[in-house]
Amino acid sequence: MKLTHLDEQDRPKMVDVSDKNNTTRIAIASGIISMSTEAFINVTSNINKKGPVIQTAVIAAIQGAKKTPDLIPMCHPLLLTGVNCDVEQLDDLPGFKLTVTTKLSGQTGVEMEALTGVSVGLLTIYDMVKAIDKGMIISNVQLENKSGGKTGDFNREQL
Repeated sequence: MKLTHLDEQDRPKMVDVSDKNNTTRIAIASGIISMSTEAFINVTSNINKKGPVIQTAVIAAIQGAKKTPDLIPMCHPLLLTGVNCDVEQLDDLPGFKLTVTTKLSGQTGVEMEALTGVSVGLLTIYDMVKAIDKGMIISNVQLENKSGGKTGDFNREQL
């Protein structure tokens, strides 16, 4: 299989998408952070000395999605039309599941933006709670589904 990010001499390149049609593209990614009961209570009780952990993580996830091309070398700068975050409290873990949905009308997909948003959001939770629990685990950062574009739709549940 020929990789699109390599030229004829196998040198890295950013893919030229100028001939592609604009289509609506949506990507949803998620990830989980597990932590100690003490850290979980700190977050859910909203008593963290650094501020509101979940709200800060959501803002960080949005910012991470927007800054993806600054972090991932071959990503195109995109004009995102929407970034939505959902945080699910996982009492039994204990921990949280962060889901990020990215959307645009454009010539290339938004999967990397959704995945980067999840990663930055979860890292923000880690940063804000690490004084209580350095053993937190970030896991299962994954693309859940995507729609739009030449390669078609992807849905993890259908694998």
